Amino acid sequence: AKIIDFPMIQLIYELNGDIYEKVNVEHLNENEIIATIIIKHFFEDLGMPQKFSFIHMKKTIEHDRILFTGQSIITHLPEGMPIGSELMKIQDLNCNCKLITPHSIDFNVDIIFDKSMLVPKFAEKMIGIILLKIFKRVKQFIENIRM
Repeated sequence: AKIIDFPMIQLIYELNGDIYEKVNVEHLNENEIIATIIIKHFFEDLGMPQKFSFIHMKKTIEHDRILFTGQSIITHLPEGMPIGSELMKIQDLNCNCKLITPHSIDFNVDIIFDKSMLVPKFAEKMIGIILLKIFKRVKQFIENIRM
């Protein structure tokens, strides 16, 4: 359970350098961060803008769960974003990590994007494949630590 914390965001970035261009995590306190995540420009050739996330996240620890919740910050934009890039507006992010045993976690992530964020049908499957790739790499990394 010690690995399930905000530093995991940096780990995800380091394990997926082919997906993320840059990640910055600002710790507000032990249970809150602001994360700025720039995704590589996958659809540049199709004229689509590069995407980034600017999100306020909170961590809550319950008996056998670690919960992460968050929403996009829309009051202002972070500095240093690529020209023409676009915020992926996240209305609601919920990450529920249920501790099954000391070596087993049920990990569930729900992301609800703002209605104004349109994802072309052809990109939906690709996004799903990218997310699966990210989770598999993190899972493999954690499993290799235990060995």
